[in-house]
Amino acid sequence: MRIAFFALLFLACNTGIAQQIKYTAGNNDWDADSLGNQRVVLSADAKGAKVVKAVINWRRSDYHPEIKQLLVVDASTNKRIDNVKVDAITREKGTIYFEPSSGTQYYVYYLPYKIDRKSNYPNAKYLKPQETANADWLQSIASTKDTPLAKVVSIESVNAFNSFYPMEVIATASEVKALESKYPSKKYLVFPEDRMHPIKMKHDLPQRWILKGLTSTFNGKTDRGENYAYQLGIYPVSNDLKKVKITFSDLKGAKGTISSKVMSCLNTSGIDYKGNPFSKQVDVAKGDVQAMWCLVNVPQNVSAGIYTGYATISAEGVPATRINIALKVDNKIAPKGGVNEPQKQTRLTWLNSTMAQKNDVIKPYIPLKVDGQSISLLGRKVILDNTGFPKNIETFFTPEMTEMTDKPKQLLNQPISFMLETKDGEKELWKPSAVKFTDKTPGTVKWESQNTVPGLRMDVCGSIEFDGFIAYTVKLTALHDISFNDLRLHIPMNKKAATYMMGLNLKGEKRPDTYEWKWDVAHKNQDGAWIGSVNAGLQYSLRDEHYVRPLNTNFYLQRPLLLPASWGNDNKGGIRISEADSTVWVNNYSGSRSMKKGEVLYYNFNLLITPFHTINTNFQWATRFYHKYNNLDTIKATGATVVNIHHGTPINPYINYPFIAHDAMKAYIDEAHRKGLKVKIYNTIRELSNSAYELYPLRSLGHEVFSPGKGGGYSWLQEHLGDDYIAAWYVPEYKDAAIINSGMNRWHNYYVEGMNWLVQNVEIDGIYLDDVAFDRVTMKRIKRVLTADGHPGIIDLHSANQYDKADGFNNSANLYMENFPYLNRLWFGEYFDYEKNSPDFFLTEVSGIPFGLMGEMLQGGGNPWRGMVYGMTNRMPWSDNADPRPIWHAWDDFGMQNGKMIGYWVDDCPVKTNNPEVLATVYKKDKSALVSIASWAADDVNIKLKIDWKALGIDPSKATITAPEVKNFQPKADFQDGHDIKVEKGKGWMLIVTEK
Repeated sequence: MRIAFFALLFLACNTGIAQQIKYTAGNNDWDADSLGNQRVVLSADAKGAKVVKAVINWRRSDYHPEIKQLLVVDASTNKRIDNVKVDAITREKGTIYFEPSSGTQYYVYYLPYKIDRKSNYPNAKYLKPQETANADWLQSIASTKDTPLAKVVSIESVNAFNSFYPMEVIATASEVKALESKYPSKKYLVFPEDRMHPIKMKHDLPQRWILKGLTSTFNGKTDRGENYAYQLGIYPVSNDLKKVKITFSDLKGAKGTISSKVMSCLNTSGIDYKGNPFSKQVDVAKGDVQAMWCLVNVPQNVSAGIYTGYATISAEGVPATRINIALKVDNKIAPKGGVNEPQKQTRLTWLNSTMAQKNDVIKPYIPLKVDGQSISLLGRKVILDNTGFPKNIETFFTPEMTEMTDKPKQLLNQPISFMLETKDGEKELWKPSAVKFTDKTPGTVKWESQNTVPGLRMDVCGSIEFDGFIAYTVKLTALHDISFNDLRLHIPMNKKAATYMMGLNLKGEKRPDTYEWKWDVAHKNQDGAWIGSVNAGLQYSLRDEHYVRPLNTNFYLQRPLLLPASWGNDNKGGIRISEADSTVWVNNYSGSRSMKKGEVLYYNFNLLITPFHTINTNFQWATRFYHKYNNLDTIKATGATVVNIHHGTPINPYINYPFIAHDAMKAYIDEAHRKGLKVKIYNTIRELSNSAYELYPLRSLGHEVFSPGKGGGYSWLQEHLGDDYIAAWYVPEYKDAAIINSGMNRWHNYYVEGMNWLVQNVEIDGIYLDDVAFDRVTMKRIKRVLTADGHPGIIDLHSANQYDKADGFNNSANLYMENFPYLNRLWFGEYFDYEKNSPDFFLTEVSGIPFGLMGEMLQGGGNPWRGMVYGMTNRMPWSDNADPRPIWHAWDDFGMQNGKMIGYWVDDCPVKTNNPEVLATVYKKDKSALVSIASWAADDVNIKLKIDWKALGIDPSKATITAPEVKNFQPKADFQDGHDIKVEKGKGWMLIVTEK
């Protein structure tokens, strides 16, 4: 079935347009990946003719059409015609000659391309002209008289989504000149446009505006309570426009008024993702077009009728322009602002949402408690020094990470401090004021302190949140001209709380005794590290006031970290770690510098105190993910309990935009709930589908939402976005092509609102995050809306290993740690090597255990023996060669629920082996235990178990040690205490120790 789009039926009498071309859309009637997405349909009844001429007024929005190939095809035979001559090609029109065949209808494909590689990151290359006509035929063109003319029947796109009509059909140069000449005194023109025709072209006027003519009035129609939107297209005629602004009057009707207070311009002002108001400067280059999206949140209690007023457009140094607004309000009420009809742009108001912004405490966390200069939170305590920095940090988690204790573990041996070294090599001691608390709420506590040395003042503003995140703004002001050798941050950690290290060029491993690191932001996404043990640790990151979250997931090099002016200091700064007795000194130095009187530097830094909470082993044993769209009966039969619906599936086809097939998604989720299954969906922010209704309004915001880039990618992106974007993931089955988000911006507000809509209307049970392009502010908001009204709000995070060149050599766990407090499970992930990496890498970078989480394996199905030491399996049905069901059954047979996990990392683990390269973790119950053994030895080895029977709670005289048969894992076997157990290289055992 074809959908026809007809041009306007009237012609403006002074446009000079002789004919209107009909635009139609097919139903994927041809192979676009070989012929292109666009074609001209010609009619030519030229029997016996050797040559036919076609003049096509195609009004193309692409540039340099003369270097792109044309393919002429006989519609009746679908065969290409070789004898074709291109006479003249411009963006406005093309003239071609071709030799007709037996048919009377012909297709001219004018944007044919080929895909350079079949992948999820394709790049369409447009074919260049090739001479296919023979010389004799070319010679005949010149001698042919009265060449028959082919008639342009229509311009057809492969489907409606690829159509250029009407907003990407360009006005000709003569039409634009004629329009401009009618208004010689105007420095710029303003074109009102409705919400259903988003302005798409930045460098051209659409023919639609020529046909409509310039008008000073916008007429719209809306419902009561609707989030209404319209556009004002700004077109500078004579000079660039600077500081474009729009103000609104009240709209007045016979029975009331719509206040200007409910009106705004999306392009000039808004609410950022942290909930702060902001304004933007809008400049428009001469000859460009800038869409200004205007919002009217129509009150629900307004009476039906016509409301009139005006919008005033102003810019620096030019007269203002008034556009009259006439808004007809129907009596119908738009439910919830009309957000269930997003194609009407009713959700644009979500971009300025503050939903879930209040920092309320999220379970399982507890309200912060201040006692003197001590701040208590779940499982941790921070004691402040008078400087405002931590004097000590304590954690109250047992080594097993399954419980909390009243015996604290000290993270610091001395207070965190800044050390100033003078030009003489002397160390100045800061004179602190008392700590002053400026805010005490259950979710956030803030304080400040002032510190001085001769010539410098250091203003310290700190805050801690209920999850253990501490942010410091450290403002250094020169009181007079001064020079010094170094200003460095000392973090003196307790050696017992600094076993492992991750970050700063190190994979998760035992912390080295000494270590040196230097800034390299051009290549490395590194500004700090995590140093800790399983039940106590500290992540820190060094920043200044200009910090912007870099891109991640293959795109770091396209927007890397900004070198902090303070810490980096023209690459003089760095980090030096050393060990002395029981203290690990983490010295973050910035090097020598001079400051002028009044000069300010910001030595900001963040801290995260780990772990965030105890691990929930019962959730791990009971919650089993099925990571694929499938028949629900089939899924339930596997024993899985939660279904993850990826994008690129029938009910979630478009990446990070799960709103188009929501009816089908809702039906699927309803059925799943009836069968006792939960359903989570893929939805994150890193990139956005080209199917998003709001794509062009977002593009009108410049680089606020989308990253700048060189363009390219799939054909739709090149043909409809043109340039200035980064092409991202592509799904061939749905022709879904995404572009990269710019990072932290107002799309996060939309994301929160959208997630809330999905919870309330589709009843999703959570989300599956595939890497994360947002920080903890958005994560907290998401967790709040996902868990509202008793919804489960399950979040699991997948990451491919970020420790590579394209990702700036960052560790996935280090990169995403600020989001860990709100996750339920990790899935790390592609390119994580489970065979060659050490147990320390497993523990710190994969398992999640030092942070209160548990995980699963992905790459190659993981190593099931090593995974079991950390309570991990792989995930169904992701790997054909590693089905987790046999292990699930073993868990159930043993009865893992309510058992106690005691990992090999616990000093008094009741079962160990006599080989340090073969590790054992115990899952302990009353009178029984499941002992998981895994080998990192280079060869097959024989080991003996070293069992503390008393700690295990089992009488050795009555004990049996058996290995149950577990398919693809181990055969059934019996063992005797003290006897050898053979462990194959890279494998292990799952042993049941029980009392008869």
